[in-house]
Amino acid sequence: MNKDQALGAAITVVCVLVALFYIVTLFYPQWLSVFGVQVQWLSNAQFWIIAIPVFIAFTAVMGIGAWIGWTMATTPPPKPIEEITSAIETKETEKREPEKQ
Repeated sequence: MNKDQALGAAITVVCVLVALFYIVTLFYPQWLSVFGVQVQWLSNAQFWIIAIPVFIAFTAVMGIGAWIGWTMATTPPPKPIEEITSAIETKETEKREPEKQ
C-alpha cells in the first residue's frame, strides 16, 4: 500500500467514524452521558448535532460562491472570436509566404 492509498484509507475510516458518531448522537444523545457529559447539555445535543454541520456546509457553499464571484470579477474578458481567427490566419499567411520565395 503506497502513501496515497494509506491516506485514502485513513480518510475513509475517519469519515465513517464521524458519520457513526453523528447518527448515534442524533437519535440517542443519552449515550454521551457515558463520557461524563452533563444531563442539561443532552437536551440540546440533537439541536447542535444538526446545527453545526448545517452551519459548516452553509459557510462552505457561501465561500465557494464568493470565490467564484471574485474570480469572475477579476478575470479579464476573453478576446472576441473574430480577433483570434484573424490572428491565426495572419500567422498561417506569414508561414506560407517564406515558402513561396
